Amino acid sequence: MSDTVIRVENLSKKYILGHQQQENGSYKALRDVITDGVKSFGKRLLKPNGKQNFNPASEEFWALKNIYFEIKQGDRVGIIGRNGAGKSTLLKILSRITEPTEGQIKIKGRVASLLEVGTGFHPELTGRENIFLNGAILGMSRAEIQRKFDEIVDFAEVEKFLDTPVKRYSSGMYVRLAFAVAAHLEPEILIVDEVLAVGDAQFQKKCLGKMQDVASDGRTIIFVSHQVAAISNLCSSCMILQSGNLVFYGRTEHAIEQYLKPAAKSQKDEMSNLQDFRPSWAKPFITSARIIDSRDREQTCIPLLSDITFEMTFATQDASKLKTPVMGVVINHAIFGTIGGVNTRMTGFETYGNGYASATMKCTLKQLPLLQGNYTVDIWLGDGPVDVDTLTGYISFRVEETDLYGTGRTPFANMGVIFLEPEWQII
Repeated sequence: MSDTVIRVENLSKKYILGHQQQENGSYKALRDVITDGVKSFGKRLLKPNGKQNFNPASEEFWALKNIYFEIKQGDRVGIIGRNGAGKSTLLKILSRITEPTEGQIKIKGRVASLLEVGTGFHPELTGRENIFLNGAILGMSRAEIQRKFDEIVDFAEVEKFLDTPVKRYSSGMYVRLAFAVAAHLEPEILIVDEVLAVGDAQFQKKCLGKMQDVASDGRTIIFVSHQVAAISNLCSSCMILQSGNLVFYGRTEHAIEQYLKPAAKSQKDEMSNLQDFRPSWAKPFITSARIIDSRDREQTCIPLLSDITFEMTFATQDASKLKTPVMGVVINHAIFGTIGGVNTRMTGFETYGNGYASATMKCTLKQLPLLQGNYTVDIWLGDGPVDVDTLTGYISFRVEETDLYGTGRTPFANMGVIFLEPEWQII
């Protein structure tokens, strides 16, 4: 018998996006909605051959396009991609929450999913009742659920609120119980979305440990996260989704390396592509960001313990000015996550004047003590304490392998990210 537990073939998912049309700024009463619905139905009946005219108030959006892959029993598969890449849509299809528009999926085994806060729980039922409800949905008998009940409650740390309706739970309590149920009721396939980010750091670590235990029992895990460190620690293989397409499926370290490549390449892109790296709240004031050396030359690869300068140029693009421009820099490692950050306000660097409509700001870090590896940089612009703009992961750099101690040896990749200079003794 084949050990393939999930096979996806030519999978596509289409949504119809509706665009609201205003009618003289007035609202519609219920009778108007019903009347319009009847008129629309009548028009469809009158059209020959059932053909529909183009509706300018809606458009097609393909969240997934022609996806193919297989997952074997016991695989630990990560899924990464930027917002809107199709990750959540794929998980909802795999969890049988929504149906694909085209293609098919074949799943062998019992699936437990934790996709978002609230999924799978009835808000009016208590924590105790929801544990039994979820177990029944997974096809487990009451005796099986009872056998795991104490472990679930202990893991979730909600014993005090077990007989309280879950609608009164905090988001953290909700996630703890939902994850405990999903992980302990012994599904063959466990699907977990970024929902774990709701919990605190200690709980996230606890969940990752539990997922490793689940994987060691030969069960399959599919894990979506923006934290490449968590993906790296848990998953043996990884997918990259981009605009609804599966662009890579292979070893995790290769996936992370490829996922971070566009950040370095994008430094030479047109200004319109900057929008891909800024959140929705940001004003498009940052016009460029790059890494330069002492001769003002752009760099993406530096030797260990060398100086590094981050440069940011901004322009308000209107008549306004930034009274006190603030520049912030956050460095992230491809595997270990955020390494550190600094900004002008934190360090007491003040920008004086009558305000700035445009300026170039630089931050130089002396003898950067980072070991070999790939790093991305978040550049932030503020006006005093107020957030103005940010580019997340827009620029990146690599620290080259260096014979730090003059021994002909370089540090191993798993030795962390910080250069240490020890003094040894033997007595």
